[in-house]
Amino acid sequence: MLLLVNSANCQMAGFALITVGWLLSATSMGLAEWRVWHIDNASSFPPGIACVGMWRVCIYHHNSNISKAKFCHQYTFLDDFLPADIHLSQYLLLAATILGLLGRGFLILALRNVYLGIVQKHDINSPFIISGVLNIIASVCITVAVLHNYSCIRHLRGIAFPPSFRLPFKPDSQEAGSAALVASLGAFLMLLSGIFSLFYTFPLDSQVHPMSWEI
Repeated sequence: MLLLVNSANCQMAGFALITVGWLLSATSMGLAEWRVWHIDNASSFPPGIACVGMWRVCIYHHNSNISKAKFCHQYTFLDDFLPADIHLSQYLLLAATILGLLGRGFLILALRNVYLGIVQKHDINSPFIISGVLNIIASVCITVAVLHNYSCIRHLRGIAFPPSFRLPFKPDSQEAGSAALVASLGAFLMLLSGIFSLFYTFPLDSQVHPMSWEI
């Protein structure tokens, strides 16, 4: 049994990585700072900064009457004014959250089998492999969403927000916000966790002497 436990040290580290990575990716999904719009020269709109997220946009106006007022507007899958790139990122981030949670569950199952001393190779290897695949797919989903966000920023793509939002179709300039960095870090940690799970090696001595730990 001790041999089994020692063989899963990297996977224990992987459990910590997937936990932190999943929390970061889930947190990034709710942040508004995916794209930061700078609105300076739009005569029809008050100057300020707009933080465009996957589920909401927050606007910070600064002028002589309003020093730094913040207004946030929520949106959902059903809002047809959102471009296809935001809809795609919404689906990808939701899929990553679900897959990451499932991957964490399979990793818990695999580690439970190790620490209970279950010596059947299939009962330990299979959950590790499934967890690794799920975590890597989740990482890829997040990475695609982040890269797509950077592509939209680079090409200065606009969004036709409703008139009530008081935002132009395109800002004067835009840049990536902190949410993209949080998501990238989460994706990296989930990828590392997935690799650790896939590279688990079942100790051969546990197969040769399956009952020796009970003596």
